[in-house]
Amino acid sequence: MRYSRFGRTGVEVSSQCLGTMTFGRLGSTEPDECVPIINRALDGGINFIDTADVYSHGECEEIIGRAVKSRREEVVLATKCFFPMGGRLQRGSSRRWIAQAVEDSLRRLGTDRIDLLQIHKLDWDTELEETLGALTDLVRQGKVLYLGSSSFPADWIVEAQWAASRRGAERFVCEQPQYSIFARSVEQAVLPACQRHRMAVIPWSPLAGGWLTGKYQRGQEPPAGSRYDPTSPFMQGTVSTAAERADPTRFDAVDALRDVATQAGITLTSLALAFVASHPAITSTIIGPRTAKHLDDALDAADIELSPDILDAIDKIVPPGTDLPGIDHFTRYPSLLPAARRRPPHPST
Repeated sequence: MRYSRFGRTGVEVSSQCLGTMTFGRLGSTEPDECVPIINRALDGGINFIDTADVYSHGECEEIIGRAVKSRREEVVLATKCFFPMGGRLQRGSSRRWIAQAVEDSLRRLGTDRIDLLQIHKLDWDTELEETLGALTDLVRQGKVLYLGSSSFPADWIVEAQWAASRRGAERFVCEQPQYSIFARSVEQAVLPACQRHRMAVIPWSPLAGGWLTGKYQRGQEPPAGSRYDPTSPFMQGTVSTAAERADPTRFDAVDALRDVATQAGITLTSLALAFVASHPAITSTIIGPRTAKHLDDALDAADIELSPDILDAIDKIVPPGTDLPGIDHFTRYPSLLPAARRRPPHPST
């Protein structure tokens, strides 16, 4: 396991971060299986865990809290807030909700501080200055140490830096974008923006929702319990349609990438994880193992470095700065909604 500086901070984190979205009753990993996976990850050199209040509606944070109770000082603990946790007032990035969400997360995690608090998604309906002001108060109270964003578009990553400077607020030191061989559009602006502002980058879904493990087969239904299983409650309503799942472009890319992995003498999973880690902007790659076997497969890739020839071969399959069909970065601009872009009808003369 390698370690690197977390953006402009003085903290060092492992090159892999344990993602826990699948943990808990609404995920796909049973609670009793989660604690051993967490301990196995820590024993394997991972010192960074990422979660969110919305994962299994708080249960995931509770599981992590129990698992790291005796090892808290070994772990950089990150969580997120934004998505609904109840009624109309229990969501978003308002000062009111952030203050409450942090208290709830501290209680569930069983800790006195959150090492990294991230805004899970850009809140188009709340002034950025309000959000940063609330977050700054939490840092100064010692309840949160560092701040980050997740799935922010490049222009708002930059706007957040300027807003913090204008207001004398704490700045975001980290961004969590989607990044994989299938989802490379962040190479155009998001990753360069983070590099310019010396932000850490901790990408999610480096295996493209399991596509880059090779588990989805052409002409076959998705495996039961996977995020692309339409009968599973896990991620239901947020994954691609059946037509997108059947898009031959994805299967063609997997077949070609499998040949590249064979040429490199590694598995497809290792190729995908090593590709993400090879970008100079990346600080720590979020892995989301559902089982101990998945974790071991990910750990095997922690120290792999891809040669220029292998990276060039990947570029020929999915060109830099592009996405394959069906990729959603969850950064829909309100300005592109029909109501925002249509002119009112001309008055009759």
